[in-house]
Amino acid sequence: MIHPVIEEKSETNISAYIHIPFCEHICYYCDFNKVFLEGQPVDEYIEALLKEMTLTIERYPITASETIYVGGGTPTSLTAKQLDRLLSGIHQILPTSTTKEFTVEANPGDLSEDKMIVLKNHGIDRLSMGVQTFDDRLLKKIGRKHTAADVYDTVKMLEKHDFKNVTIDLIYALPGQTMESFRDTLTRAIDLGLPHYAMYSLILENKTMFMNWVRQGRMALPSQEAETQMFDEAIEAMAKAGLNQYEISNFARPGYESKHNMMYWNNAHYFGFGAGASGYLDQTRYKNKGPIQHYLRPLREGKLPVHEREVLTRENQMEEELFLGLRKKRGVSKTRFQQKFAVSFHEVYGSVTQKLVAKGWLAEDLDNVYLTKAGMFIGNDVFEAFLIDQESTSN
Repeated sequence: MIHPVIEEKSETNISAYIHIPFCEHICYYCDFNKVFLEGQPVDEYIEALLKEMTLTIERYPITASETIYVGGGTPTSLTAKQLDRLLSGIHQILPTSTTKEFTVEANPGDLSEDKMIVLKNHGIDRLSMGVQTFDDRLLKKIGRKHTAADVYDTVKMLEKHDFKNVTIDLIYALPGQTMESFRDTLTRAIDLGLPHYAMYSLILENKTMFMNWVRQGRMALPSQEAETQMFDEAIEAMAKAGLNQYEISNFARPGYESKHNMMYWNNAHYFGFGAGASGYLDQTRYKNKGPIQHYLRPLREGKLPVHEREVLTRENQMEEELFLGLRKKRGVSKTRFQQKFAVSFHEVYGSVTQKLVAKGWLAEDLDNVYLTKAGMFIGNDVFEAFLIDQESTSN
């Protein structure tokens, strides 16, 4: 029996990612679309961003906006007045009365009292803070301008304003990071008692200062064994503190899982607004122009600043459902897969799933296929095995 492809709930209820590309300081490892704040047309950018949102919503009318995430760059590098203008505009354009989670990214030390008041006034209910490490020596080495003391000061301010839903990002396997330094960061982070943590290993990206330094032999990273040990200890420490690893890199107390991030991993549709932002609408992935002036130019003429589009084939959609879904602790739902694509999960991926279960990298229950702990440590190898299997099947 063939099941019809279900209509995506996200067609009228679409989340939004909103990109602020300005930073007061450029970190050595970062390859996100960002520019040094000074001398940039920030006010014009905010107006253009709101114009892009208006033009897009005219083309894709929605009745609800599940989640909104303002990221960067550094959104809190905006002045309180600019932040107020941005958030006021978002409320006017998007149906924010339906929004279940409204996140803004912040840097420790950037978040002043007046900006905090603006966030509270506009109903921002989640704050994501880039801490990376509590080791001041390492912070300097990776190009961060805040210190561990700034983190504590910002957390105190958030407590003062009764801001409860706070997450911090940590990066491990940093250059020169010892196990002792990592354990200290992990302990100090968990001791803050926050409801959500994200932990990422350092990835060397092209066109970053770090990549150049490694190529020149000027910088050494911890060994693969040390990186694995850091991740393993993080998983144990988080679990001991009552934080559930609900996605490979994310840990949360019950009820504090990131709804916006779950939207990505559930392979839902979303708007991407801003310079260099990516979105997913009508089974089409798209990306905006990145350089600020290239982004502004079409909007001055009332045109959308889309740089590239890729219409996903049914096979592409199934692959994304698989790879994004496997990032979640509970994995890919076979029922949802069947409903969405009118074919059983095992008909498409059964043979490779069996092989990976036998290797101990995947596990399976009545409805879900998910990574084992061993599989989490080598996620890329698991994903590659699926791709190789599909290529050999189609040849």
